[in-house]
Amino acid sequence: MSPLHRLCAALLALGLLVPGGAATSAGLERKISDSGPDAALQDVFREIEANRLDAALDRTEALLAVYPNFRLAHLVKGDLLLARARPLKTFGNIEAAGSEVEGLREEAILRLRAYRERPPTEVVPRYLMQMGPDQRYAVVVDTRRARLYVYRNDNGKPRFVADYYASHGKAGAEKMREGDNRTPLGVYHVTSFIEPKRLPDFYGSGAFPLNYPNDWDKRLGRTGHGIWLHGTPSDTYSRPPKASEGCVVLTNQDFTSLSSYVEPGSTPVIISNEVEWLSLDDWQSSRRSLNDAIERWRRDWESLDVDRLLSNYSREFRSDRYDRDGWARQKRRAAQGREWIKVGVDKVSMFRNPGKEELVVVTFEQTYRSNGLNDVHRKRQYWVREGGEWKIVYEGAA
Repeated sequence: MSPLHRLCAALLALGLLVPGGAATSAGLERKISDSGPDAALQDVFREIEANRLDAALDRTEALLAVYPNFRLAHLVKGDLLLARARPLKTFGNIEAAGSEVEGLREEAILRLRAYRERPPTEVVPRYLMQMGPDQRYAVVVDTRRARLYVYRNDNGKPRFVADYYASHGKAGAEKMREGDNRTPLGVYHVTSFIEPKRLPDFYGSGAFPLNYPNDWDKRLGRTGHGIWLHGTPSDTYSRPPKASEGCVVLTNQDFTSLSSYVEPGSTPVIISNEVEWLSLDDWQSSRRSLNDAIERWRRDWESLDVDRLLSNYSREFRSDRYDRDGWARQKRRAAQGREWIKVGVDKVSMFRNPGKEELVVVTFEQTYRSNGLNDVHRKRQYWVREGGEWKIVYEGAA
């Protein structure tokens, strides 16, 4: 077997080549990765599979001319040069290769897998049940695939905009405590933007802090802080898939592009271990049932029947101050002397928490009017499936 054929065999075994030379695609219209390094890597490996070593090397050098600090491309170039002289046993055929090279191998695999295995246009992430009218975009992170997706709010329906390669925690996902080097899973929001001039070079083109730990994290006893979306150091194009202390990290070029979509105080960021997709019909059905439950809760509150109102709350309900029994007592006290109540619910967003449990974060603007009291504020509730019905398990100010 020739050195080139050995390289092809090694790349095929790792999944970096597709048998027959055809990349699989489910037809998602691309706007970012088709013009970035993922597409260029795909072309390099196609040239290798077609036994065009010189063309593969030319494409790799062209890629490095655009991204000179792209370490993965340097590794590919090294393999192509080595393949001319001797057989290669694997991709990144360096003597005594350590964890850094292994990380680059993983990066290559995940970049090409995400580029080839594209979600079809007729599906949406199940987490984006309903974007509020003030939320123009939403971000969904898939840690297993090292991918970040951006969706636009098209009159309430999520529409794909772009996707990017993204690194996450060294120890994986599902953060539980301070210093565990894991990326949290859940529904978060961007709280602010930190300009690069206020940060060390390590954070690259800036940072978007997230509201970790959120209300649900605190309830579960999760600790830690400082989970951000941010860029890379100036001497590094991208980092391996598992490389941060818990943050989600993009290339500086991709972070700058993402910045045009992210609005602090508004943009949700849902981080999942693996994105689950729904057809538009199933998506409509899932959001309809929860909207019906929210409307029932609103009507029951207006009824002045406290028992009816409390029937919307889970047995496991807990607010920042009360358990369910304390909450019931507080509601009964508040109802005393009320002759009428009018409750308005507006600007509703609904985002499903990643994981097996059917848990949804609902945020809205609440208008409360009754004899002697008028109030408007933002409210956040967590709804959970309990006995086949939606129930409120947490309620507090947004």
